[in-house]
Amino acid sequence: RRVASAVAYGYKKIEGDKEQWYIDEPAAKIVRKIFTLCFAGKGPTQIAKQLEQEKILVPTAYFHSVGRKTSNPVPANIYGWCESTVERILENQQYTGCTVNGKSSTVSYKVHKVIENPKEEYQIIPNTQEAIIDENVWLRVQELRKNKRRPTKTNRKSLFSGLIFCADCKSKLHFCAAKSLKRNQEFFRCANYKDGRGSCTIHFIRDVVLEMIVKETVAGLADFVRCYESVFLYMQKQKCGEFQKKRQHELKLSMEGSRKRIADLDKLFSQIYEDNVIGKLSDERYARMAAEYEAEQKELLEKVREEEKQLSEMEQKSVDMRLLLQGLREFTDMKELTPTIVNKLIRRIEVHNPEKKHARKSVKVDIYFTAVGLVSIPDEQEIRKMMEQIRSASQPLKQLTA
Repeated sequence: RRVASAVAYGYKKIEGDKEQWYIDEPAAKIVRKIFTLCFAGKGPTQIAKQLEQEKILVPTAYFHSVGRKTSNPVPANIYGWCESTVERILENQQYTGCTVNGKSSTVSYKVHKVIENPKEEYQIIPNTQEAIIDENVWLRVQELRKNKRRPTKTNRKSLFSGLIFCADCKSKLHFCAAKSLKRNQEFFRCANYKDGRGSCTIHFIRDVVLEMIVKETVAGLADFVRCYESVFLYMQKQKCGEFQKKRQHELKLSMEGSRKRIADLDKLFSQIYEDNVIGKLSDERYARMAAEYEAEQKELLEKVREEEKQLSEMEQKSVDMRLLLQGLREFTDMKELTPTIVNKLIRRIEVHNPEKKHARKSVKVDIYFTAVGLVSIPDEQEIRKMMEQIRSASQPLKQLTA
């Protein structure tokens, strides 16, 4: 059951049905546009400016225009989108078709102060309304928003800003562009280099060189998947299938045990409290036991949160695989890298320090693809061997993308 009564922008209620949310297509179209712009590399501020320039009504003004009741007055600038409004839309998981309960709570039934709950404590109820945004798109957008992109003074951007890291110290590589630099001179360098005064070496690579390397790697993978998609899926299943199943089972058992112990500790805490009130347990002993129970419960809650995170990341891989295959097909059709395609395909790029070989410098670049990480394309002999294994395999490969 949905706890909150407010309906998210993009949805509406129909008279006579107080519970169900229905898609409000004019507003839903704007929600999709916001996610598309984010996928294309734009931040909340840039998106807000574009929406204002296109004279798109802000949510409150839109609600008033369609006769929908709202506690907020119509703003003076009905097209004046705020960065925070865009952020709330991008963060709203309910656009994937689920209900999110438990975002906030009160201190007690006597103290009505509202406190925000950590995201780990939210109650997610799937498939409660039709989705406006596909779950894999929503999840990828959350990841992209964690990688903040530092603007340059020239306002020029790289396709890979926010995705490129140092292979040694794991810090971000900063994109360097200036009016004095031509397009083919713009470059990345390690954030910890600091003109030789920092804790890491430069890890220099020009943006055009990086784009050439990435494009060549993506083209190779796209061709391989186009010709041998079943082999590619089989490779990924072999790589993580059995281990992942075993690990998921272990995590679920561990979380079940931890939650049971947390519930037991709640009962024990109530018991010693009652014993202390009626005089069966001294104040000193009660304080010591209560502190021990509280410390154990805190540790268990932290453990459950961490295991839930690991389990969520594992379950997300099947969703991410669909996103990867979609991006590869788009690249095959277009033969060009765009911000949207890059954000669908690539999770992380690591640049190693340049090495000098035969009087020439070369740079090793590791490209971690969405869902699969580093990919090594097999030779013809390996492909034939895997195709034989596929023919004799009993389980369908489509489970990976289901």
